[in-house]
Amino acid sequence: MRKEYGKLDKMEMSIWECCELLNNVVDESDPDLDEPQIQHLLQTAEAIRRDYPDEDWLHLTALIHDLGKVLLLPEFGGLPQWAVVGDTFPVGCTFDSANIHHKYFKGNSDNNNPKYNTKNGVYSEGCGLDNVLMSWGHDDYMYLVAKENGTTLPHAALFIIRYHSFYPLHTAAAYTQLMNDEDRDDLKWLHVFNKYDLYSKSKVHVDVEQVKPYYISLINKYFPAKLRW
Repeated sequence: MRKEYGKLDKMEMSIWECCELLNNVVDESDPDLDEPQIQHLLQTAEAIRRDYPDEDWLHLTALIHDLGKVLLLPEFGGLPQWAVVGDTFPVGCTFDSANIHHKYFKGNSDNNNPKYNTKNGVYSEGCGLDNVLMSWGHDDYMYLVAKENGTTLPHAALFIIRYHSFYPLHTAAAYTQLMNDEDRDDLKWLHVFNKYDLYSKSKVHVDVEQVKPYYISLINKYFPAKLRW
């Protein structure tokens, strides 16, 4: 998947164009939301903006954190929901019991491979999450897009984008032995973000045209005009 989508040859468009494209996506794994994705993005971003007015990078991170869900659309290969949304987890080490539906990992051949089925597996303690291979999904795809297109967002923003679906880490404190000091600093911001990602969902729609100029200014600050996807 990383080799295929790392080519970034699916489309060329701006961040805002991708936000609009995401209107065509409904995440079936989300029990709280039958709204178009762009409303969830804006509701999350606006809630954070109210409480953290000076952290403009965090407002933009909230806006773009789920843009990787375009993988569900035919233009991006139309991947099935299970391959795009839902919780993520490391591969190459034991599947921690904090992973959702943990019993189904029994059918994974890595479970019986002594190279992969120990606590640290192929990794060393404190190696840093940048060196850990995660299950594929919309998090890692958007991280890849942002990084390869030269975003100037801080490392904490990329951490949030890449690991916001890594619930075993940020809700159950699993896999913490793989983290380094920078990860621990970034995790504090992910915990801040996660409260809004989960609890800002609302049936009250954000007026897109009213807030659009603000978010366009942030996009222009932290991203090129057009990105390769």
